[in-house]
Amino acid sequence: MIDYRIQSMEDFSPKIGELVSMLQHTRAVTLEEVKNLREEDLDYLVDRSSNTIGSLLFHIASIELVHQVISFEQRDLNEMEQKRWNAALELGEAARDTIIKNPIDYYLNELTKFREKTLTLLSGLDDDWLFKEQKWGNGVPYNNYYLWFHVMEDEINHRGQIRMIKRLLLKNK
Repeated sequence: MIDYRIQSMEDFSPKIGELVSMLQHTRAVTLEEVKNLREEDLDYLVDRSSNTIGSLLFHIASIELVHQVISFEQRDLNEMEQKRWNAALELGEAARDTIIKNPIDYYLNELTKFREKTLTLLSGLDDDWLFKEQKWGNGVPYNNYYLWFHVMEDEINHRGQIRMIKRLLLKNK
């Protein structure tokens, strides 16, 4: 059952616990939205330039990975990681060509794997970590709180796309 309360979660510092509550709510709603989709639904293309639901789910997982690397390891993806995840991160043609023919469990397992790692890593941190500032290569500052807000924001945005694709899929059946 989806919890519709934002509250600090046990085993986390207060603000990180609230962040975890929001991350978990966002994910629960996404999982509910896609849980019964078949492989052909996941691979459905609205048109030749759109993304599939499967590629959007894989993108959501890849964004979480990137933010783990940036916030917990203070680095960018290495060459091997970039090669593995580039299609999911960039979407578009590469994703249409390579992120196909997977059952829903494949995507759910990837989403779960990265979320479990995020929760494990967050559990050992205090609220000060959220506000730790870094600078992008162009000198623009950011903090860890923003990075994890962006993970939620990105997932919510792509869930909206998933809902639109599902409506079109049903209309065209």
